[in-house]
Amino acid sequence: MRRRAVGAWAVVIATLALGFSRPGAQAPLVGEWRAHGGDQRSHKYSPLDQIDKTNVGSLKIAWRHPGVDPELRAAFADVTISNNFRSTPVMVDGVLYASNAIGLVEAMDPRSGKTLWTQEPLSKGPDGLRGTASRGVAVWQSGSERRVLAVRGEYLFSLDSKTGKPTATFGDGGRVNLKDGLGPLMTRYTWTSAPLVVRDVVIVGASGSDSPKDKEASPGDVRAYDVRSGKLLWTFHVIPREGEFGIDTWDDGSWKYTGNANVWSLMSADEQLGYVYLPFTSPTDDWYGGHRLGNNLFSGSLVCVDARTGTRVWHYQITHHDLWDYDLPTAPILADITVDGRPIKAVVQLTKQAFAYVFDRVTGKPVWPIEERPVPASTAPGEKASPTQPAPTKPPPFDRQGLTVDDLIDFTPELRAEAIEIAKSYVIGPIFTPPSLKDDAAGGTKGSIFVPGWVGGANWGGGAFDPDTGMLYVPSVTAPYAVGLVKRTPEQGSLLYVYGTHQYVAGPRGLPLTKPPYGRVTAIDLNRGEIKWTVPNGDGPRNHPLLAPLHLPPLGQPGRTAPLLTKTLLFVGEGDPVNLATPLGGGGNKFRAFDKATGAVVWETELPAGTTGAPMTYAVDGRQYVVVAIGGVGYPGEWIAFSLPR
Repeated sequence: MRRRAVGAWAVVIATLALGFSRPGAQAPLVGEWRAHGGDQRSHKYSPLDQIDKTNVGSLKIAWRHPGVDPELRAAFADVTISNNFRSTPVMVDGVLYASNAIGLVEAMDPRSGKTLWTQEPLSKGPDGLRGTASRGVAVWQSGSERRVLAVRGEYLFSLDSKTGKPTATFGDGGRVNLKDGLGPLMTRYTWTSAPLVVRDVVIVGASGSDSPKDKEASPGDVRAYDVRSGKLLWTFHVIPREGEFGIDTWDDGSWKYTGNANVWSLMSADEQLGYVYLPFTSPTDDWYGGHRLGNNLFSGSLVCVDARTGTRVWHYQITHHDLWDYDLPTAPILADITVDGRPIKAVVQLTKQAFAYVFDRVTGKPVWPIEERPVPASTAPGEKASPTQPAPTKPPPFDRQGLTVDDLIDFTPELRAEAIEIAKSYVIGPIFTPPSLKDDAAGGTKGSIFVPGWVGGANWGGGAFDPDTGMLYVPSVTAPYAVGLVKRTPEQGSLLYVYGTHQYVAGPRGLPLTKPPYGRVTAIDLNRGEIKWTVPNGDGPRNHPLLAPLHLPPLGQPGRTAPLLTKTLLFVGEGDPVNLATPLGGGGNKFRAFDKATGAVVWETELPAGTTGAPMTYAVDGRQYVVVAIGGVGYPGEWIAFSLPR
């Protein structure tokens, strides 16, 4: 791998024009971006204000950096590279570190985007270059020693931040095999999120299969390693084992063979408390649980653990006996708020259901009451859905929940009539309507429609929190999704039922099935538990031939996207269809800035492809930059950096 020397390597940031302070033990230096979400608290916020609503319209592209070095692409043209480029750089002490489009760590000059070094692959040739971008990397620092931590393939790597060379004292020559210890059912370890570093501990999750054929699978346990040595410190069993808390939530010994329930997304931490907040996902299978009756801890749960020991401090199960793939998809947000005059160290978990659950992050007690509300029963043979699901009384839902005839598109009587006919082919109802059997007979239904679908509400892009105002900003999508179950034979696998229908449901004439907005941004006052404003994110199908004559306002573009919050602005893209399971008609090439006080769009630009990674911002030499990863089905991933003209 070719290395480059770019000027004086020891680039020490001095953000002179923008200040240089550490307002709290956990806060990053002003001008830095030290973790995927800006800091361990996942605020996605920076106080930088050189770019503001008065001058954001003057933003220009400052530099571009390809997702994979052009020489590597040329040398190994037969290597397939995913253009779903999810990588968000971190910026520490004047250097950008990121996972490139094949998952190797790169260090870049923040002024120009030029490569300083690239991680060496484990093997030469095409096999060593096969991989995919992760969402990010982590940086650990003690005195003058600094390491970059990243997951690629089945390994956790520790690299010297100045050279990119493996840390010889970490694990086996700079890496730890993450497949070790997960049991024989873990045939292939993968994880595409960023490690979390807290109190000299590096913590990783695991990914699982969303479409298994068997009820037996490997649990995606969370592990923690000593950041210096790579020694395994603790393992949190996502599915309890014999004698452990929660085993009584698995009927008939189903804990013995059920898998997944992992943390596939991002985690957060409170450095002062020494607590880590883990958002867990659904167990095997996402859509049928007749073989795992019970509430199934710790699936669908937010769990707080001690960073040094992995001991559970508290937990709250947000989805009982998940049948909807309602994973907890995003990093919990640690927010200090004031409710009724009382300061609270809170943690906010955004969900695919379009709820924001708010807890005291020390005790786990809900800040506002959470009610167990009745939900529909399952009609699938052998299934037993939970009779209730928890719903916050505050804040209100930030997106549409459930589906009735009144929710269907109705711009014209003809569209409404066609939408009603489409809906008759499915089971519809309130949120948590369970999957139903697919019936191919005349008059049968194709399955059940979920609103929100398994992409959201919210997804891994998460929200952004303003610590000065207590405002939370959440991008979300409305996208009806249908699942219909079909019976399997023992020869096909040990799951009795799997999905036969698994699709977004299109509305009439290629339009969405429901009323708008289809993609939105919601501002929530966390001090009061109230929605302050909601605005569409993008035009949506307003220019469709049937809608153009109606001269409609923006309808919102559904897509997987992530926010970036600064002193006065909220940056949000539209996502790109290259993202997994982008809703029908979703994604787009726009990247825009909203006035965070009002939701008014104050700037937008057309990119070559849609945003695929979470944007970030930093400052160096008195200049603020905004960086975002883009990619598309026919467009290779790249980072684009914006700044004001000199």
